[in-house]
Amino acid sequence: MQENLFGGRHRIESTRLASYDYGSNGMYFITVCTRDRACCLGEVSVNPAGECVVEPTLLGQRVIEGWLAITHYHPYVFLDAFQLMPNHVHGVLWICKPDYTDWQPNTFGPQRQNLASIVRGFKSGVKTFATRNKIPFDWQPRYYDRVIRNTNELDRIRHYIEANPSTWHLDRDNLENLYM
Repeated sequence: MQENLFGGRHRIESTRLASYDYGSNGMYFITVCTRDRACCLGEVSVNPAGECVVEPTLLGQRVIEGWLAITHYHPYVFLDAFQLMPNHVHGVLWICKPDYTDWQPNTFGPQRQNLASIVRGFKSGVKTFATRNKIPFDWQPRYYDRVIRNTNELDRIRHYIEANPSTWHLDRDNLENLYM
């Protein structure tokens, strides 16, 4: 039980792969949710072509801009699929460091130039915007990630991300579903 203590307190175990280097070259699927799944980033609607799309709020627009700015702060990152939803975002990031050879397994502690630092910067930028504009907002403390292992998995994830607005009516975190 001692290994679960940090600073004399219990901590939540990491969901990251213990032996994986999250700063190494690779593609990563991430999902970041709003606190309590609050639907403050946009609204799903049907466009004139009959497609489900997400109309972003002011905060949702900042989320999109923050996502696109990742490559400015992390030039070794390439952006792939992305989808804003009312209470979460999905995205695929590709970390590409051509000269990277220093494999460092995932560890607890300071993080830089890895997936955790990228997501932390993204979340922080959106939270700062919300605070400055007096928009009540917060992210969930953690995020979901998956190391993408092959092109078939990448294709499935891209399809899932692209189709996400059309399945919003089925989403368990869509508050409108509570009354159906």
